[in-house]
Amino acid sequence: MTAGRLSIQIIYQRTFEMTIAFLSDTHGKHREMKNMPQADVLIHAGDLSWNGTEEEITDFISWLGPLDYRHKIFIAGNHDDCLDGAEIEGLPENCHYLCNSGIKIEGVRIWGVPLFLSDEIHWEDLYPEKIARIPEQTDVLISHCPPFGILDKSAFGANMGSEDLRRRVENTAPRYHLFGHIHEACGVYETPRTTFVNGCIVNENYEPVNRPTVIHI
Repeated sequence: MTAGRLSIQIIYQRTFEMTIAFLSDTHGKHREMKNMPQADVLIHAGDLSWNGTEEEITDFISWLGPLDYRHKIFIAGNHDDCLDGAEIEGLPENCHYLCNSGIKIEGVRIWGVPLFLSDEIHWEDLYPEKIARIPEQTDVLISHCPPFGILDKSAFGANMGSEDLRRRVENTAPRYHLFGHIHEACGVYETPRTTFVNGCIVNENYEPVNRPTVIHI
């Protein structure tokens, strides 16, 4: 037998180890959240407040800052009007406000898309432009609005999500898509490519009845 050369190709695939505590739509009732789950990162998908005042947002940040997570990320929802076009100064170093922007934490690429009242008023113009900015390479997508047809059904049976967002998510295939907005549709929906989570804390009566969802990456 003639000795030959054996060529072995080893492909290293990086795996992430990160735990995320995810919540959305606390509507000013964040201080009623007790026994928060342990995790590396806390993510809030908007509607931090009820009336969208600076005082409410300041109170939310003062609650968020001391929480025991390595990183804390939040975006704005349609109730958080004072953040439309605003820049937040003086955030703790490990708190990150994403507004059509992203951050990379320990190799995990996270992108945030807010939903303001102005987006809803000009739904066909403003929101699709923001959705188009979502990078092709995104591991965790945070949006306040759900994608059309996924955890977006209102109490009246209507799908309230964005069709443009649904198409973009299908094209980019993030590992997780985290959102809120439709209180009565809280839950988890898995597909082979993406896990969708509606993390609303309050129900349709604005009662804080749900717990944060814990995600392992």
